[in-house]
Amino acid sequence: MAGRAVFAGLIFATALGAGWALAQERTAAAGRVPKPALAQAKGDKCVDPTDFMRRNHMQVLLHHRDRTMHEGIRTPQHSLKGCVECHAGPQSGTVVGGSDDFCQSCHAYAAVSIDCFECHAARPRQARAGARKP
Repeated sequence: MAGRAVFAGLIFATALGAGWALAQERTAAAGRVPKPALAQAKGDKCVDPTDFMRRNHMQVLLHHRDRTMHEGIRTPQHSLKGCVECHAGPQSGTVVGGSDDFCQSCHAYAAVSIDCFECHAARPRQARAGARKP
């Protein structure tokens, strides 16, 4: 009788473990927080590799800001304007505002607030209301 109880316990533990593993697999596949769904950028390639930009875009933007504001050096490679022109959403025409917009979706995922666009335009010049193409 004791042998049957041990055997039944082993079967129960195995089934419980398999169920737990399946639940973990589903959770990992679905993710606890939905990952950002980003539209394809308009350019052929980013100014730097994607992995680098994901980790370092803020430092790159700050460095570019310092060179522009303090040294008067303006280059298009890491300008916020260039990022916005390339990454503005095809539906909204902006990088912030909606959950599918480029900057907004990643910053919401990372739980980071965005204050760049309190001063800077979140839309490319040609997409802004009333703006003429140069």
